[in-house]
Amino acid sequence: MLTVTAQAAARLKGAIQAQTEDLELAIRLVPLAARPNQMDMALDRKKEGDQVVESEGFQVLFVSAELTQALDGMVIDCQDTPQGAQFSMARLAPEGE
Repeated sequence: MLTVTAQAAARLKGAIQAQTEDLELAIRLVPLAARPNQMDMALDRKKEGDQVVESEGFQVLFVSAELTQALDGMVIDCQDTPQGAQFSMARLAPEGE
């Protein structure tokens, strides 16, 4: 399962609220066609089979069933940098490491 840290979920929520008041919209992870190992984000509506990530009762992230399988064991995080918020995705280290 894909994991989203609390900080990343809160940042996603803020980004959505800055763009829309539609509670049915959330951010969808979309693989880049030219770079299959990189993701883009776009506002979208929930589709059947999506993994849904929530933050404080709000839907903030939709991940398709196909992508959920490919991202199993990954963690999305967000760090504040001088350039602004930076999202990152990394594989969760196995327990004991």
